[in-house]
Amino acid sequence: MSAQANIIAFDGASTPVTHTLVGISVRVDPKTGEEIALWREALTTVPLYAQVTIETRKRRLPSGVKQVTLTASVPVMESVSGQNAAGYTAAPKVAYTNTIRVTGFFHDRATISDRRLVRQLATNVFNGISTTVAPVTSGPSAELFDQDIMVS
Repeated sequence: MSAQANIIAFDGASTPVTHTLVGISVRVDPKTGEEIALWREALTTVPLYAQVTIETRKRRLPSGVKQVTLTASVPVMESVSGQNAAGYTAAPKVAYTNTIRVTGFFHDRATISDRRLVRQLATNVFNGISTTVAPVTSGPSAELFDQDIMVS
């Protein structure tokens, strides 16, 4: 199995910030057979539990249809505002986590073009694109959704 490629993506901030997520693991759940790949941002100034993550999952449902899911999670840190009377400043912690999950369901007879068409249609609607654009054909979700392979 080859090494996981890094994911580089802009966020949705008013001044977009580039996030680089590094491959952490690829595994198969021994109980369900679900394939799971995980990426995490590697900022040295933020605790591991507070890093942005991307996770992809692929499994076959009892009906034979394949379910593929991409989950993006962005933890939000509490803001620490100064010291107490004894000069102690509490360590920052995660206040909450914002998460989005995109799931596709594909029949074995679906071609790469079939999967790409529905994924790109949903992507364009989500992005507010109303004109014809060239389909995006690279990246972890494109590989997972279109070509039915787990990114590794």
